[in-house]
Amino acid sequence: MLIVISDLHLVDGTCGKPISASAFRLFAARLNELAFNASWRADKKYRPLAGIDILLLGDILDPLHSTLWLDKSPGEPGYVRPWTDIHAPEYAAKVQAITRAILKYNAEAIETLHAIAEGKFVRLPPADRSGRAALNAKEQVTVPVRIHYMVGNHDWYYHIPGPAFDQIRQEIITAFGLANPNSPFPHEVKDSETLQRLFASYKVFAQHGDLYDSFNYCNDRGRDAATLGDAFAIEVLNRFPVVAQQRLEAELPPGILESLRELVNVRPALATPLWISGQLRQNNVSLADQKKIKDVWDELSDEFLALPFVRAADKKFKLDVVDGLKLIVKLTDRFSFKDIDELVVWIRKQFWSGEITFAKHALKEHAFLNRTAQFIVYGHTHHHEIVPLDSIPSMPRPTNQMYMNSGTWHTYYDLAVFKPEEQKFIPYQVLSYLSFFKDDEREGRRFETWSGAFSD
Repeated sequence: MLIVISDLHLVDGTCGKPISASAFRLFAARLNELAFNASWRADKKYRPLAGIDILLLGDILDPLHSTLWLDKSPGEPGYVRPWTDIHAPEYAAKVQAITRAILKYNAEAIETLHAIAEGKFVRLPPADRSGRAALNAKEQVTVPVRIHYMVGNHDWYYHIPGPAFDQIRQEIITAFGLANPNSPFPHEVKDSETLQRLFASYKVFAQHGDLYDSFNYCNDRGRDAATLGDAFAIEVLNRFPVVAQQRLEAELPPGILESLRELVNVRPALATPLWISGQLRQNNVSLADQKKIKDVWDELSDEFLALPFVRAADKKFKLDVVDGLKLIVKLTDRFSFKDIDELVVWIRKQFWSGEITFAKHALKEHAFLNRTAQFIVYGHTHHHEIVPLDSIPSMPRPTNQMYMNSGTWHTYYDLAVFKPEEQKFIPYQVLSYLSFFKDDEREGRRFETWSGAFSD
């Protein structure tokens, strides 16, 4: 049995909060139940599973959303950002410090995954002589569990080669109980022979999906490089609540600063001005204080656009993402948050067309075209879905090919698609996973998915 989960976004607590540890205990219970059900075979006999593989499909740890990046300003000794020299000793030291903070902050949740890998959760009754489950047996069968880690756009640092990063990866391996070696964690299946064999046995092709998001992946520079998404997250989303608190804490109503810390959980990221103006309205912030908050936004946005890294990404004579960012942040000197809101809605339509699904990219995957995979799996979008791609009825057993997204385990605030200019965000926590079976597992079924949502 193969389980795929992604986008846990475990942070260090300085920028928003991750999903609660109780979600991991729920997953452990569901995993044990699923393993029992998968042990019933196509011949209606019960035989305990020989093993389980769990694939963590990227954005599991989230070093990007941490205020630890902000301890130095540009030009100061020891200044480090995701887009500075990845070979500098202080770069690995920063990633290690943030990684350790994440592991500590999420120790209870991660310990649950480690216990799963140690065989402490998946314990099944043995089979009796008639091929049934011996439910009253004193001895239980321990099912080996192997956990594999692939990276996405928020944890791409663990793909960087080198001894310093090997050490960081080893700390993650030890904390989670991973089956990975401490060499660079794979970003694509071609990076790992182990995953190639695993995917082939289940007829699955999986990757995080950031390859198809130009804001968070650069085709020219590859995965061992920062993106505009990294810069926007750190210099605007991470910094804004910090600077607002430093300058305005005594003047703002209770609750507004805590709300601003949730900027990192707003979807889509470029809708953050709508979130800010909505929070100002809901907290009855005076016009004078709104002006002060907007001034902070303007200042940080100007500094963001002035970064050499951002300027270098601007493509002259072509309307691109940087131009969209300029439209959002450079007009704020003359326009209100309401005007910015309307601009954000327009930019979202221009650059993203309101599209959430990545299913069209699955149609171009080599594993789809050559029929080696029945299931094309991505994460990244946080939008759990199942999309039929093709069916081949002429084969001895009709083969259906499907695109699936593994969704997320996350607390976030999603912009309502109806009249987004009205700044309506819906908060909830979600937990999704995909299950795949091979041979005669689960009475011959090929897959199951589970997605749940719950409010705070």
